[in-house]
Formats: sequence, C-alpha cells, structure tokens
Amino acid sequence: MQFYWLTLGVLCVWRLTHLLHAEAGPGQILLKLRQAMAGSFAAPLVGCFYCLSLWVSAPVAAVIGSGTLERVALWLALSAGAILLERVSAWASPAPAVYYEHRSEEDVLLRES
Repeated sequence: MQFYWLTLGVLCVWRLTHLLHAEAGPGQILLKLRQAMAGSFAAPLVGCFYCLSLWVSAPVAAVIGSGTLERVALWLALSAGAILLERVSAWASPAPAVYYEHRSEEDVLLRES
C-alpha cells in the first residue's frame, strides 16, 4: 500500500462525505435528496458525518485495498482520516456571529408622521 493511495483515498472519502452531508449541490439536488429522506431509515445516516464516512469509505477501501485484512483496516483508516479532516476544517473556519434579537411586547415608533 503506497502512501499516495492512502492520501488520495482519505481526500476522496472526505470530499464525497462532505458533499453528501453538508452541501446543496448543483441545483440544490443533494439538499432536496436529504429532505426527501427526512422520514426514512437513511435520514440519520446522512445527518451524521461520522456514520456517513464509514459507508462512503467502504467502497473506496474495496477498490484501493488488495487483501481482505488490508481492505478492512483501510476501511477504518479512510473513515478516520476523513473525520480528522472534517474536524480540522471545522476548527479552522471562523464561527458564525452570534445574533440575539430582543423581542419587546409592543412595537414603538421613534417618529410619527
């Protein structure tokens, strides 16, 4: 197993998992697909990056690996690498600004015409 294929596999698994989990896709097709799965058994799978990375890494490990033991170890390693990349990318991005709006019981105008 070359380090090149491991790195390429981790990047591939992270990209596909992030695409299916968090992005809308072209024409918002992936967003519509996630909304269509809202009540099904697959909704928690797509809603959890960690779970989804396990399922996405399985076929990638089957293609890259050469033996059964290597494919099983690669399956878990690819998922772990994608999870680490997700954590690093989430840590590096700035947090959204916190905004609170105070709701008063009555609307008050400062000026009246």
